[in-house]
Amino acid sequence: MCGIVGYTGPREAGPILIEGLRRLEYRGYDSAGIALVDDAGELFLEKRAGKLANLATAIADRTPHAAIGLAHTRWATHGRPNDLNAHPHQDCTGSITVIHNGIIENFRELRDGLEARGHVLTSETDTEAIAHLIEESYQGDLADAVRAALRQCRGAYAIAVMHRGETDRLIGARENVPLVVGLADGEAFIASDVAAILAHTRRVIFLEEGDVVDLRPSGATITGVDGSPRQRAETIITWSPEAAEKSGYDHFMLKEIHEQPDALRQSLAGRVTGDGRIHAPELDGMEDVFRRVTRVEVVACGTASYAALVGAAAIQDWTGIPARVTVGSEFRYAPPPLDANTLVIAVTQSGETADTIAPTRWAREQGSPIVAVTNTVGSAITREAMAVMFLQAGPEIAVAASKTFVTQVTTLIVLAAAIAKARGSLGLEQELELGQALRALPEAAALALEMSADVPALAKRYLGMGGFMFIGRGYSLPVALEGALKLKEVSYIHAEGYAAGELKHGPISLLDAQYPLVAVATRSRVYDKLISNVMEGRAREAKVIAVATVGDQAIASYADDVLYVPDTHEALSPVLAVIPLQLFAYYTAVARGTDVDQPRNLAKSVTVE
Repeated sequence: MCGIVGYTGPREAGPILIEGLRRLEYRGYDSAGIALVDDAGELFLEKRAGKLANLATAIADRTPHAAIGLAHTRWATHGRPNDLNAHPHQDCTGSITVIHNGIIENFRELRDGLEARGHVLTSETDTEAIAHLIEESYQGDLADAVRAALRQCRGAYAIAVMHRGETDRLIGARENVPLVVGLADGEAFIASDVAAILAHTRRVIFLEEGDVVDLRPSGATITGVDGSPRQRAETIITWSPEAAEKSGYDHFMLKEIHEQPDALRQSLAGRVTGDGRIHAPELDGMEDVFRRVTRVEVVACGTASYAALVGAAAIQDWTGIPARVTVGSEFRYAPPPLDANTLVIAVTQSGETADTIAPTRWAREQGSPIVAVTNTVGSAITREAMAVMFLQAGPEIAVAASKTFVTQVTTLIVLAAAIAKARGSLGLEQELELGQALRALPEAAALALEMSADVPALAKRYLGMGGFMFIGRGYSLPVALEGALKLKEVSYIHAEGYAAGELKHGPISLLDAQYPLVAVATRSRVYDKLISNVMEGRAREAKVIAVATVGDQAIASYADDVLYVPDTHEALSPVLAVIPLQLFAYYTAVARGTDVDQPRNLAKSVTVE
């Protein structure tokens, strides 16, 4: 989940690399570093613990002229976040420089062998071992040496390597961790994410598992780790660099919350016709699979797992076949029985989430058909699936997910409808009702944002509370879970999400005047049951904040504060109900002065187990 960026070409590399790191800092911010080879072949290297600003200050006014370089922003795995463990890392000679994202699983074995052979390793990282392995194999050709070194490594990695004696050449490689190449006239780039290089080129190549790229200003040559040639197609990126900027908002999170109506429009484009018919072209050819499956397993992590709960509920409601969600970190180690009649749906925003990819691969090995739901074209999960549904939400920079949650929900609802249609269990009337609600959803989301104008004041009123209990039932339970997660992620206030009926089985002991209850009480089949749970909280003197459907005047009798959202199809209600809770978390964090876009200890894309 670290950020990698590299450049080779005629321009000054330093400013390009620092700009790229700024666009990648969401991937990790424990430390940052840069390495440049100047015109005389001398290496300039600087690295600093903490955020990128520390590095930028350290190199201000002393960055040499250099046309090639590497830079890195780190989320620590092996080794404490300090100057010594920051990347880049070097070999014994100081000629070879490596930056790395991932985990080398046989790092200890490799390190012991290197030290036994006389190498001196100065850091606690697994990355440094790669530099020394390349040193041992180097005989004048950097690409050959990298391939030889990687043949000794086990684990997940994206690396970029530079040799100060080969002054226009970068070598990159990936295995289970994203890495993308950018090409332009007379210059080339390598990065963890297209956001780092989009200001310079739209021509990219998404590297695939086991790829090693030999990158020069004139172009890229790709091989396997064994040296065999590989062909990879170029992709033209269509979204603009401005899409990754704040556009006048104070934080990316706030910008992305307000982008949700447009994200929903993009996500639904081509999937719902004008008259409300639902059709996902990506799923063409999957009808026989959908008809024969007897069970659905959804695998996801974090926010994606809460969106997955909505999708699983819809599949089960509309088809009658069992559908459940298992978090990815548990799926592989307590695996359900899988076979060709078990559909596995993998949900991951980045498409590179290690805890989701590993069980998905295991499921594929068991013969299960796989459908992936992701936001990232060319990501690892897309190569594991029979079919892929892209969120089409555009880039999301803030660590805390917002627009990817709502587009995950709608994409999963479209998938659920496709499964039900294939099985003949979603009638035309039901389909049209759902389809029209989907078509209306972007405007309803815009209205929900307008109706949340009081949230900043509400957040300030509740600022001194000791914690929050979020509750929901049915389709509103995933919203309660996501609302609690958002609040704790960005404000560092303790919050719990619970099934409302479970309050009396233990959690109600937390409720008092300093521990409010947040009830997701939108229109539903279980509304009355939820209200009875709200009354249990009020009886303990807890303040109640309710998210309710517009027109529900009765809710004011049970809640101290009400956040209204527009009415919609019950299965789509999470998309609207989550919006005021996202804003509540955001404004609470702002009032507390936390780092909203880059919460402590978190990274956007979790690419290690």
